[in-house]
Amino acid sequence: MGFFDFLRRRALPASLDVPVFPLNTVLFPGGLVTLKLFEQRYLDMAAACMKEQKPFGVCLIAAGGETGTPAEPHPIGTLAEIASWEMPQLGILVITARGGQRFRILEKHVEPDKLLRAKVEPIPETAAVPVPPERLRLLPLLKRIVNDLGAERMPEPHYYDDAQWVGCRLTEILPVQNLAKQKLLELDDPLTRLEILEKYLEQRKLLS
Repeated sequence: MGFFDFLRRRALPASLDVPVFPLNTVLFPGGLVTLKLFEQRYLDMAAACMKEQKPFGVCLIAAGGETGTPAEPHPIGTLAEIASWEMPQLGILVITARGGQRFRILEKHVEPDKLLRAKVEPIPETAAVPVPPERLRLLPLLKRIVNDLGAERMPEPHYYDDAQWVGCRLTEILPVQNLAKQKLLELDDPLTRLEILEKYLEQRKLLS
């Protein structure tokens, strides 16, 4: 199964109603995020998502904070499915969620419990594209980082021949501002993303 098969493993309707979790991080398709939940709205959200086997949305915060009053999210985010969870103590839930398909917020509202919900439109992914020969120099660096991070942070399978997977993994691990990562998430062309990443790494002399 290829990376795009993973993203499409569940047929999605033209629009979805999902809870949205605004975060100070950018989740990419195929990426992992670990969240420590303690606010009741997010504990209830996680319980409902696990019971109904439904995703929630992760968006980078455009204004506001992760706790308290609902933050204003960037309009493009990533659907997330809970892969594992544990409750280290009463009232605290730690979940690991995996990014699926990207989406665009069409409309949103705040529920009485201050949970943000939105009608979202899944963004169709383009056909799978191999990493072009002129970008293969990105792979040794990515492979080293993946090996250093280990299976917990970068679980298999690894799709080193897929431009989308390579671009997503490089972007999420690079020490760049979240707003720059958001712009790269929003790109529809995986080859353009690789070109931008190569220029960034080359300028910092990180490529051999």
